[in-house]
Amino acid sequence: MVPTVHFRDLGEIEYGAAWQLQEALLSENLAAKSRWFNVSEAERPEDIGTVNHLLFCQHPHVYTLGKSGHMEHLLVNDSRLRDLDVSFYKTNRGGDITYHGPGQLVGYPVLDLELFFTDLGRYMRSLEEVIINTLSFYGIKGDRLPGSTGVWLDPDIAGRARKICAMGVRCSRWVTIHGFALNINTDLSYFNYIVPCGISDKSVTSIAKELGRRVDEKETELVLKAEFAKVFSVKIISEAEQVAL
Repeated sequence: MVPTVHFRDLGEIEYGAAWQLQEALLSENLAAKSRWFNVSEAERPEDIGTVNHLLFCQHPHVYTLGKSGHMEHLLVNDSRLRDLDVSFYKTNRGGDITYHGPGQLVGYPVLDLELFFTDLGRYMRSLEEVIINTLSFYGIKGDRLPGSTGVWLDPDIAGRARKICAMGVRCSRWVTIHGFALNINTDLSYFNYIVPCGISDKSVTSIAKELGRRVDEKETELVLKAEFAKVFSVKIISEAEQVAL
């Protein structure tokens, strides 16, 4: 049976509100797992009861620091953050510091990996494949940088490697939150105030910068959603379809 994923476009949403929503969906899935495991095998329903989600959104300007990140990679003080109108969050995801803002597509998959595969490394590589396939739609060759997460351009060329999509996740009892941030029409100047992902000798880029033109963000969302369905072999259900169910 093909797993289903409930899709929701949150539009522009404050980072903390999106994080709170993810934590709520995570809690619901963990509660479903607890109920399923806390009954005898004879009483267990076939369906464990977890629900997979894919959330798309954009955030107002914000820097987020992963649980393994370093505060010194934020290069400005609180006063300068206020001047820039940028908020800041310490998060429970993996990875170091990154930027989210307008023109960037942020995706938060809330997946029960026990319905797919129990391999976090494979999950990250699958997310990268989704982005690499999406970039190919625009004639951009995305790639991986050994030892790093996310999607890069020209990772093997000294002085040319640049990151186009950052990733960082949290996984609890094989349920994921957080995800990826793909630069589409992003104002890349905001990356000048951090050491992106803790990597000081490489730059960042966007689809718009690579193509030399502004990109239709809704088009990118549609392409990425279709690639997500292919890579994870799922059926994505829209909000309207969810109501009909």
